[in-house]
Amino acid sequence: MNRKSPHSWRQATKLVRGGLDRSKHGETAEAIFMNSGFTYPDAETAAARFSGDADGFVYGRYGNPTVEMFEQRMCLLEGSEACYATASGMAAVFGALAAQVSAGDHIVSSRALFGSCFQVVSNILPRFGIECTIVDGRDIDAWRAAITPQTKLVFLETPSNPMLEVTDIAAVSEIAHKAGASVVIDNVFATPVLQKPLELGADVVAYSGTKHIDGQGRCLGGAIMSTEEFKEEKLKPFLRHTGPSLSPFNAWILLKGLETLQLRVEKQGAAALEIAQWLSDQSAVKTVLYPHMESHPQVELCRSQMSGGGTMVTFEIDGARDRVFDIMRRLEIIDISNNLGDSKSLVTHPASTTHYNLGEEGREKVGITDAMLRLSVGLEDIEDLKDDLEAAFVG
Repeated sequence: MNRKSPHSWRQATKLVRGGLDRSKHGETAEAIFMNSGFTYPDAETAAARFSGDADGFVYGRYGNPTVEMFEQRMCLLEGSEACYATASGMAAVFGALAAQVSAGDHIVSSRALFGSCFQVVSNILPRFGIECTIVDGRDIDAWRAAITPQTKLVFLETPSNPMLEVTDIAAVSEIAHKAGASVVIDNVFATPVLQKPLELGADVVAYSGTKHIDGQGRCLGGAIMSTEEFKEEKLKPFLRHTGPSLSPFNAWILLKGLETLQLRVEKQGAAALEIAQWLSDQSAVKTVLYPHMESHPQVELCRSQMSGGGTMVTFEIDGARDRVFDIMRRLEIIDISNNLGDSKSLVTHPASTTHYNLGEEGREKVGITDAMLRLSVGLEDIEDLKDDLEAAFVG
């Protein structure tokens, strides 16, 4: 009997069975190997593993069977050669960037980033002698002008948090590669279900597993997707010694989350589009942003890069900050939280939470106002969500 390679499986099968490595006990669910170290049958085996002459685990910070199952499943889902799991999404972003730059290098980044990502490129990396140029990610000419032969890498998030701006991944990748620079994408909003950056020309993709991959607010985790060469030559030497390791227990939770990722993202995305269209008709709402809605200024690019619009809706209330906070206070079903991608609907005020550290001037540059809310649409009944929002608008 000829068995199909897991690479030939369809996406839903990869999400449930990818990387599954059962122990001798034949457990149905993936096993949790909750240990920090490993033993060896003899000193020669230990020496061979440390030298790289023999395969096998040596220490929890370097690798673990449960973590490896998560990495292999992510590879199948993303279509990448390699994956390096990390303790959080920010560990993945920082590792993907810092592992390939040194003092004197130049990077170019889009301005529209998650607050902590912006801090990394604008404040943390420059402290180590790495120059960073910030551009409007939507402006291809701006990328072309900023990327030079000295540019080591470019970094962008698309769709962006929270403005849902979209960058043309293929166009930026082409410009960057001509200059010899690598392209790193934060794909957390789109998820690997809706957008495949590697197929569009990106070199490295970073994920916060804390968001949609877990999808139920249980744990932190991250993943860096790349070629095997990049993982072995760049990531391993950096991350093994700096130590942002993913816990085996968290890896197990993320494996369970992957099993339902496609179902959740597709259902939540359909609900998000309906909520966005409904919000557009509400007198209390000034503007609505959603990638696959006709009113989005980059809707054609959104549709060409993403198979769906995602689970996030950003909208602006017709009123001042006090009015916005009153609306949030009156919500009964939708929770106030800065997390996203959860099965429960969550709303946050970016100007005072996730993007507070950008400062007033920084927020103004990316269009974040005090009247703006970011809604992560969950799995509740859509009509209940509408009722909750409507009641909050009316007061």
